[in-house]
Amino acid sequence: MSMLAGLSPSIRQYLLVTGNYWAFTLTDGALRMLVVLHFHDLDYSPLQIAMLFLFYEIFGVITNLVGGWLGARLGLNRTMNIGLAMQVVALSMLLVPASMLTVPWVMAAQALSGIAKDLNKMSAKSAIKTLVPANAEAHFTSGSPFSPGQKMP
Repeated sequence: MSMLAGLSPSIRQYLLVTGNYWAFTLTDGALRMLVVLHFHDLDYSPLQIAMLFLFYEIFGVITNLVGGWLGARLGLNRTMNIGLAMQVVALSMLLVPASMLTVPWVMAAQALSGIAKDLNKMSAKSAIKTLVPANAEAHFTSGSPFSPGQKMP
């Protein structure tokens, strides 16, 4: 931890947000793979398994529609923490015995995970944008390795 103490506050914040997002991505992928593998073992067809993720996507779209408003109203740190807490709840919902993993239960867990994913993604991306200086953002989004106004050789 003393190694992090020597870093600037912006770099520490960047590392914290990035680590959080990576950890979230791993748990989100794990949740989806658990669902796919469990229902594959129950001989569900690929289309039936894909339909289990319908709520995940629908609730993700709804969260994207209101996410900016929530981030501005509650703050990016709070929306990121809410997303993380919701992901923990969604993962915990899959800790029940396999016989209790019914389609409605799994779809509810997927809905929570979809909301959590988009809250976390929106918060992480917005937080990183606040850490990057405005002139650096223009340089990196131009699609060119040359600084703005510089001609290519």
